[in-house]
Amino acid sequence: MPEPSGSLTAVVVSGGKQYRVAPGDRILVDRLKAEAGSELTLDRVLLIADGTTTKVGLHELQGQTVQARVIGHPRGPKIDVLRYKPKKRVRVHRGARADLTALEILGIGSAAKAEKPAKSESTDKDEKPEKPEKPARARASRKQAAPEPSEDS
Repeated sequence: MPEPSGSLTAVVVSGGKQYRVAPGDRILVDRLKAEAGSELTLDRVLLIADGTTTKVGLHELQGQTVQARVIGHPRGPKIDVLRYKPKKRVRVHRGARADLTALEILGIGSAAKAEKPAKSESTDKDEKPEKPEKPARARASRKQAAPEPSEDS
């Protein structure tokens, strides 16, 4: 965890969680679609603090990014959930392990973006492969049946 009065720090959002980072830090975030060793850009920056100055807000942080390198894809600790109700034959055992991505922070700010253009985290999720258009199916025409006369007696 970087010192608050230290050098350049930033607060970034990844996977719906906020992380306070500084250059050289290593953090664990939720699994990202990136290969180990690749570099990516974290676009959602909420705050940048540089010792004496602090930038917050959309207008001040326009174009600010955080560069990161993917170290690997570890898994989190196993979490066991046990539910037991005596005299009722209810015994439920469930477990889970989080899929994580280890990141090393390379740089903060727009200067980091100008040095190396990299793959953006937000574009990975937003891009969808285009589906080829299918030709329209020919519908069989339906003949409308004439209403049958009713017999009144």
